[in-house]
Amino acid sequence: MDLSKYSKRPKAELVINNGRYEAYNLKENPFPSSPFVNPNSNDARNNGEIYEPSIRDQENKAIEENFFKVSQSDPNHLRLGYIMDTSYIGRGNGKSAFLVNLQKKINQDFGLSISNELNKCFAIILVPETGGKTKTFESFIDLLVGRILESNMIDDSLLSLRLEAITTLHQDFNIEKHFSDESDLRKKLQSRDWYSENNIDFRQVWQQILYNTYLNNLPQDFPIFSSSPLLFQPVNQSNFKEYYQSLKRGKPRLEFVFSHLVTLFLAAGFNGAYIFVDDFERVPDFQSERQKRDFALELRTCLFDGLYINAKVGFYNLILVLHAGVSRLIQSAWEQSGLEQRSPILFKGTSKNVIRFEKITVKDAYSLIQKYLQAYRVNQVDADTF
Repeated sequence: MDLSKYSKRPKAELVINNGRYEAYNLKENPFPSSPFVNPNSNDARNNGEIYEPSIRDQENKAIEENFFKVSQSDPNHLRLGYIMDTSYIGRGNGKSAFLVNLQKKINQDFGLSISNELNKCFAIILVPETGGKTKTFESFIDLLVGRILESNMIDDSLLSLRLEAITTLHQDFNIEKHFSDESDLRKKLQSRDWYSENNIDFRQVWQQILYNTYLNNLPQDFPIFSSSPLLFQPVNQSNFKEYYQSLKRGKPRLEFVFSHLVTLFLAAGFNGAYIFVDDFERVPDFQSERQKRDFALELRTCLFDGLYINAKVGFYNLILVLHAGVSRLIQSAWEQSGLEQRSPILFKGTSKNVIRFEKITVKDAYSLIQKYLQAYRVNQVDADTF
């Protein structure tokens, strides 16, 4: 056996070529290949992470003043609004990236800082499915529940209830001492060992949670009552998912979303939620005129006029994102259902519930291009240097 093969080197020298974009001081092509934003992508070019907030300063101020800073306890607070594109250029004007960064800003501290602690709200982004899969109100609500589950807001609400119960039972309990961050809090409050090590009786914690007056009005089969404290089987989000799927379609599911789930969120200390519906035109694009009207009627009932808890307190704040021209597509349905009177979509003059999303300017385009370039520089250069 020739062992010299382990010590010999090839005679041909390896030539290491420069990267394709290295000549431009770039690691790779810094620009996204499509105008669609995917918040779950790990690629900063596609998930909205590369963002220039100054471009949308006007829109951001409008939505903060008209929605986020208005107390949820104000009976006249806006429950249905619109981010309306004023440009017919199509995709790539930045609406989705705007929503992704709004969502992050709100969920960072549940909107407490934005509202000067008037409101504690969470935010989720809902995108109707393509091809007419979300043309019924029923399918729209299924999608909404799916996004609430994906956002882990039910688990977070359950953790808030446990933490509040613990601090009530043990008034000297130091949150900062016991938990290093959000991940640590979530892990420990669902661990039998943590309760045992800190001499906290989970059965007492569970009993304290049940004293929350909001929970008194929930049906006995509601998932939060399925916990088994003696066996340390705390209820979690999967219980809620199974429960929702077991409900009959129609009124039972609507009651779950717009009454029972709202009650849980209120019990956990939230007083509202912002539901951003991106690409809303995917709903009416595939609806008949009757389906549009029926959808609008159900939306009005759930947001404004029905007997649901949500209609009584205005918990969910829906903000529909519309491309230019979509408002005319749903105008008739809005008028026939009465939604146009409650939340006008074609208002002459200035309407607080309409946030106009202006066309991006050349100056804005330069700022955004610079942002993408800086994110992919091999060696950093002055921000104003191309």
